[in-house]
Amino acid sequence: MSGPILYETDLWTLGVVLGLTVVTVVSRSFFFISSRAWQLPHWAQRGLQYAPIAALAAVVVPEIVTQQGELVRTWQDARLYAAAVGVAVYFWRRSVLLTIALGMAAYLPLHIGLGW
Repeated sequence: MSGPILYETDLWTLGVVLGLTVVTVVSRSFFFISSRAWQLPHWAQRGLQYAPIAALAAVVVPEIVTQQGELVRTWQDARLYAAAVGVAVYFWRRSVLLTIALGMAAYLPLHIGLGW
């Protein structure tokens, strides 16, 4: 049995970590340090309204259309039908909870029952 593993850290690495820490703290606290009110331009505020849906799409879409890094090549994939049901329900009722519930109601029988 060997002793604990000790990692050697050189001065350059410590300097980089310290520098990144300072840059992060200053950039995140910049808005609190300023004594006057600051507002985003209208175009930036409008653009930020799309950030949540863009992030969600970036996470969900690859999970739906790929399987282990390859594009889905068959229609017998429960994720495709569940996503279609989810999109339809959301545009029909604009209810996130109903979208999730009916999307899963479409997914589970196909995935568990048919093995898709």
